[in-house]
Amino acid sequence: MRRTILTLLLAALGAGAARAHDGILEVLAHSQELRLAQLAPADPGGARARIVRASFDTLVQALHPAHPPELRVIRGDIVAETMQGHILIANEALAELGEGERLFVLAHELGHVELQHWDETERLYLKWVPGAVTPEQTDPVAGALGQDASGLAHRQELEADAFALNTLHALGRPWTDGLAAFMRLGVTQDTATHPGTRKRVASLRAAEAAWSQQRQAATRNEPIDSLNRPD
Repeated sequence: MRRTILTLLLAALGAGAARAHDGILEVLAHSQELRLAQLAPADPGGARARIVRASFDTLVQALHPAHPPELRVIRGDIVAETMQGHILIANEALAELGEGERLFVLAHELGHVELQHWDETERLYLKWVPGAVTPEQTDPVAGALGQDASGLAHRQELEADAFALNTLHALGRPWTDGLAAFMRLGVTQDTATHPGTRKRVASLRAAEAAWSQQRQAATRNEPIDSLNRPD
């Protein structure tokens, strides 16, 4: 969903984004605006874009999100990403996935919005860079901030995966659609912003096991109709 703080700062400052008294939130916002401006929109009337949007509409209608997202279907290298805390970026190539896999990927990004992960990220950056963004402010904290930002990003990715898993349950789809999405998108190693596929799959399996146990416990605790019938 995000890149490291140092990359963000270098990109923003290198593009002349920081003015004399810009704070970290202004720099991050402008960096996101620049990235959005560089994306190539897909043909909205194209078959692939329509398929992606139809899946997105299915999610919104089923979940009634508290924080309404905006969908932008693009072409290019990005598969899916959330920007500015509410804009879902989805590649038209997602149309080539199965419906359940596509729903999982889109629900993952929707999870970032619903869980307000961008707000969390902003608070972390503001904690480390409370004043104007200058080398004097950022250089001494870049290493520690990068570590904290990476840890936060990893947690948020796993939380968004769990949100997507719960969405599959709500839609009556098998949880294995999530596993299939990971396999179709390719196995990855850990990065500064994302846990590797093995960690994400292990976390997803653990979340599914916990969900199954809760469901079994709830079923066992349901009253038996015959015992509750009057004689």
